[in-house]
Amino acid sequence: MPPQQKPAIGALRLNADMGESFGSWKMGCDEQVMPHVDLANVACGFHASDPVTMRKTLRLAREYGVTIGAHPAYPDLVGFGRRSMACAPEEVEAMVLYQVGALAGLCRAEGTALGYVKPHGALYNDMMRDNTVLEAVMRALAAFDATLPLMVMATRDAAPTQALADKHGVSLWFEAFTDRAYDGEGYLLSRQKPGAVHHETAKIVDQARRIARGEPLIASDGSELVLSADALCVHGDNPESIEAIKAIREAVQRQTTQRGGS
Repeated sequence: MPPQQKPAIGALRLNADMGESFGSWKMGCDEQVMPHVDLANVACGFHASDPVTMRKTLRLAREYGVTIGAHPAYPDLVGFGRRSMACAPEEVEAMVLYQVGALAGLCRAEGTALGYVKPHGALYNDMMRDNTVLEAVMRALAAFDATLPLMVMATRDAAPTQALADKHGVSLWFEAFTDRAYDGEGYLLSRQKPGAVHHETAKIVDQARRIARGEPLIASDGSELVLSADALCVHGDNPESIEAIKAIREAVQRQTTQRGGS
């Protein structure tokens, strides 16, 4: 199949976690999801994946013209990177450099290149709550390649995150989640709480439409929450979620077309 048509300037890009299998253990439906996304967050071996899986994922992304992003995490294979770890800032900086460098090397071997960096799981959530962690991640990007955007969570107030990015000379892509509930501050509701993850396709697609239109979501405390995003995170680990991704793709493209014609 030929590469998909790239989103228009200003359009929301769909991103999904990819390459999360490990050895003979399979995770996700990468072959079915890749044709419908713009950005692939490729696991770098710390929370999931292995060198062979990483390389296969890069080839699949190249086949569909999908931009490749590094998806570094805490060294937590058993917990799938969803457990916070007490790491010093220099450890966070080094582990991000290590993982981004590994994926960049495989990209070079495959004749492609990294397009951005998006931390995974607990590292992602920790950096959004703790500036010490966030600045360590930003220092890693600035040292490796300051032109690589860092994908961060779109929250109620993005100004503090943007200020830190400006300080370190790092550009940002803000992302929102189609299948996750938000708390009153605009952060993802903990997976430990009821209703943190949406499972119904209609609800997931409706949330995607609301974000694309700039309409408010309802946070867990009942307040309205408007998220300004450059990207939408989607998950595709079963046939139902793949159908949801297709519906989200259509909804976002329709919204972009309507904006372009207004």
